[in-house]
Amino acid sequence: MASDKILEITDDNFEQVVLQSDVPVLVDLWAPWCGPCRQIAPVMEQLAEKYEGRIKVGKINVDDNRQVAVRLGISSIPAVFLFRDGNRVAERIGALPRSFYEEMVEQHL
Repeated sequence: MASDKILEITDDNFEQVVLQSDVPVLVDLWAPWCGPCRQIAPVMEQLAEKYEGRIKVGKINVDDNRQVAVRLGISSIPAVFLFRDGNRVAERIGALPRSFYEEMVEQHL
């Protein structure tokens, strides 16, 4: 599922990996059965490469990590959130072109 640049985020490590991160974290909430989620997976890989060292990029499988999904109020996937200093500062719902996610990241670097 995840490459070496994409973090696997779970109910158990969400607090540490996302909320306590010293750099912004781009979080892709997805599920294996979700076609649009699979569609943006390469985009997340590209963003992890482009912003390496400046942000973290992680994926949360909402089927396996329901606590985080409920906590974040997920009603539609894919949902891509950007967290900075423990706060959700931006979000995009649905499969969008790479430029939308880049703009979201650039605004918060």
